[in-house]
Amino acid sequence: MGEACDDLFENALQQLHQAFEHIDVSDDVKALLTVPKELVTFNIPVRLDNGDLKTFTAHRVHYNDAIGPCKGGIRYHESVCLGEVKALSFWMAIKCALVNVPFGGGKGGVQVNVKELSKAELERVSRGFVRGAGDFLGPDKDIPAPDMYTTSKIMLWMSDEYNTIKGSYQPAFITGKPIELGGSEGRETATARGAFFCTRELAKAKELDVQKTTVAVQGFGNAGSYLAAMLHDYGFKVVAVSDSQGGIYKKAGIDPVKLKYMKKKWKLSIPELAKDMKAKKITNKQLLELDVDILAPSALENQITKKNARNVKAKYIVEVANGPTTPAADTILEKKKILVVPDVLANAGGVTVSYFEWVQNKEGYYWDADTIDDRLEKIMVPAFHRTYELMTEKKVSMRTAAFLTAIQRIAKAVDAKGLIGV
Repeated sequence: MGEACDDLFENALQQLHQAFEHIDVSDDVKALLTVPKELVTFNIPVRLDNGDLKTFTAHRVHYNDAIGPCKGGIRYHESVCLGEVKALSFWMAIKCALVNVPFGGGKGGVQVNVKELSKAELERVSRGFVRGAGDFLGPDKDIPAPDMYTTSKIMLWMSDEYNTIKGSYQPAFITGKPIELGGSEGRETATARGAFFCTRELAKAKELDVQKTTVAVQGFGNAGSYLAAMLHDYGFKVVAVSDSQGGIYKKAGIDPVKLKYMKKKWKLSIPELAKDMKAKKITNKQLLELDVDILAPSALENQITKKNARNVKAKYIVEVANGPTTPAADTILEKKKILVVPDVLANAGGVTVSYFEWVQNKEGYYWDADTIDDRLEKIMVPAFHRTYELMTEKKVSMRTAAFLTAIQRIAKAVDAKGLIGV
């Protein structure tokens, strides 16, 4: 796991150095962006329900805070490692700068299998994270949020622990909370909605006939399931979807809303529902190599690599997951003229609505769902077109174009502050 973990951060740095080739920034900026500003690794001791004591390794990384306080999710997964958290915090810094949200990049993770914990044990881990991170967190320093296997309930436990430690109510400490307790409308669907706006604008830019445009969505979690439903409702033909157990394919199209309902009601995996959906079972590997117009990887990182990139037949890729495509795969996809809408743009809806929640918490005034969606669209659509136009102008990949915009904004903040202020 260690080598693969380090590889993920090296992939992120490769993307950065590719962008450096097309932009004139100071050596100071380059030096600051190639390493995290600071990080903390600690162990969370938890008393299990059976009386045993178990420790869980946790990380929190501040990558860069030149633009504003760090922002980023906390993921719970048995494969969590420092290299992964560093990479994710780096991408978050790029993402916030790209869509002009006044945050820097942060990320956290706990090496834990949540399926092995009771509700009470999960709460102890969550409260322990806040105690362990200590003064590393705060509403004007580092604002956490949900990520893989973390929920609004977990955010609430963390918020309550922080309030207890500080002795005051500070809702802006964390985002992704339940709506009834300081959360924002639209947060649950934000990542998917941002990706939907990007996919819709891509279709317009390429003059695609939406009704005939086929889509495969890898990953049917929060982001993937909502995105599939939004695309289906808009008129795209969603022909394949998958979860961790595999997927299904149906040439005539799949109704994602019906599939989600059945999956939840019967507690079955997507492949187990193939017969009910009148679809064909496929593996995740097969889904990535389907002959479709748009592929939306919405699961884990490193899904498209040099091993399978040559077999990818999609004309366009919209990266909903973080880091689903390796740099080596990017090179192959570029040669095949497959346009990739990069993760730092495609999934930026999540951090944007997290920013909205933070603002609402600060103001003590809350917006309705239509206002949230409207404001998200006004950020995502211009960001897509600025990136698309820069890609065309500079004759670079859309990923590199996104990095150029982000690096330039961070560089201006660094140069304005000077090294002491960063």
